[in-house]
Amino acid sequence: MARPARSSGAVLLRDAARLEIAGHHVIVVEDIVDTGLTISALAAALHKLEPASLDVCALIHKHIAGAQPVAIRYKGFDIPDEFVVGYGMDYAERYRNLPGVYRLSPEG
Repeated sequence: MARPARSSGAVLLRDAARLEIAGHHVIVVEDIVDTGLTISALAAALHKLEPASLDVCALIHKHIAGAQPVAIRYKGFDIPDEFVVGYGMDYAERYRNLPGVYRLSPEG
């Protein structure tokens, strides 16, 4: 198995303007926050829709040097910069069904 891939850094948001969240309290739920690019782009788009409040909930916060800072109000746990799988997260469409979160190490 090759070294796990990194984020592409590309964020594409579609139809965010169709959401009717003005005046509502919104919580965005993420499995993992790593580079911060996706959640930052999403939060910026949602703020334009004038919610009463906007918070982020993440199961995992992966600490990557130079990552976009993200305010996570509700957080499961922190991990170092390692690729993880399981509990719905996959690598090449594999390991998603594991019942916990596991570090994926490259085969030596």
